[in-house]
Amino acid sequence: MLIDEGRIKAAFDSGVFVLKLCGDVRLTLCATLDTQAQHLAETPGLRAVMIDLREATNVDSTALGFLAKVAMAVKGRLAHPPTIIADNPDVRKMLDVMGFARFFTLMEAPLQQPPVLSDALVELPEEPADEEGLRERILEAHRILMHMNEHNREQFQPLVEMLEAQNTEAHH
Repeated sequence: MLIDEGRIKAAFDSGVFVLKLCGDVRLTLCATLDTQAQHLAETPGLRAVMIDLREATNVDSTALGFLAKVAMAVKGRLAHPPTIIADNPDVRKMLDVMGFARFFTLMEAPLQQPPVLSDALVELPEEPADEEGLRERILEAHRILMHMNEHNREQFQPLVEMLEAQNTEAHH
């Protein structure tokens, strides 16, 4: 089985921002997701955010942490929470368990597919991240997830503690 390289595509049109994750989205793409979250926080005229996971075969916890960060970046600026479209039952179950329904509207299909946007999706270049930068981001992603619900807190506590310990060592 071929591992489907993760890709991230994005489009912005008349106030609607679409982020489409394809393939196997892992921590290697989290620098790119992080940049998008920061862009969104500063985007004027933003009305809606849609995250399309229908072509994602897998989204690891670090990538999920940054999706949560996207929601937090736009919190309070949109009339409605960002939408996540996911029709894969495994992905949906994971989003449910991790408490994404509190921050996103979860749907299996988009209400209306603006034709402009699907053509306008541009693949984002993968931003390189050095090992230190990756570790910082993995830590940040899991801290975000831990704040979302109790299940995540229990699940990711050991990892976060381990990474924090590594960070301390790395800085000495």
